[in-house]
Amino acid sequence: MDVKGHAAVVTGGGSGLGAETGRALAAAGAKVTLLDVNAETAAARAAEIGGLGLACDVGDAASAEAAMAQAQEAHGPCRVLVNCAGIAPAKRIVGRGGPMALEDFATVIRVNLLGSFNLLRLAAAQMLAAEALADDERGVIISTSSIAGVEGQVGQVAYAASKAGITGMMMPAAREFAKNGVRVLTIAPGLIGTPLLLNMPQEVQDNLAGQVPFPHRFGRPDEYARLVMHIVENVMLNAESIRLDGAMRMQ
Repeated sequence: MDVKGHAAVVTGGGSGLGAETGRALAAAGAKVTLLDVNAETAAARAAEIGGLGLACDVGDAASAEAAMAQAQEAHGPCRVLVNCAGIAPAKRIVGRGGPMALEDFATVIRVNLLGSFNLLRLAAAQMLAAEALADDERGVIISTSSIAGVEGQVGQVAYAASKAGITGMMMPAAREFAKNGVRVLTIAPGLIGTPLLLNMPQEVQDNLAGQVPFPHRFGRPDEYARLVMHIVENVMLNAESIRLDGAMRMQ
């Protein structure tokens, strides 16, 4: 798909992967809406790229419905959705204080998995109702999984479950929408240099980066964004989860 002149929505667009993806889409001529739970951050990043920034709690039906309706009113039907919103708190199943509180697990699932599905369903509805473009394509949906969805570490049980769920819903969604020209994929990043990692002590950062076979560094948000752009432009890519991890396999 050539995104020029078409509407794109990016969740978690106030920082990190989402902000960089919004920047890449805008540079290609897309009409970009950045959604973020922090309204000020979303608006600031959107102003930098000439887009629209809206507050959105991705795990809340009404919040997402309102944001997607406002985005459609401003830019037309969504043609590209990129789900980048997510949280990654670490907690053991049974720690020193006893078993993990169920609400702690549920919070991660709500934001990462439920939030991705929430926007997927709303964007897909707009795409299915839109006119077909070249190759009879109507839209592309990309959600962010993680290598932790396959190789989760101790303390990542909620995060790993949420990311495995994102990958798991990709195939049935792609199969459901294929006949209408909507593609569905996931990207599974490894260690990407977002604020989550860059706020760690330098010694910890160096240790983690050294575990990446090649290149021996964290990935960059712009490398994620470039993969998003290739997926959007390459109509043969569908129903696939692509690892972006420098060959890292978490032990």
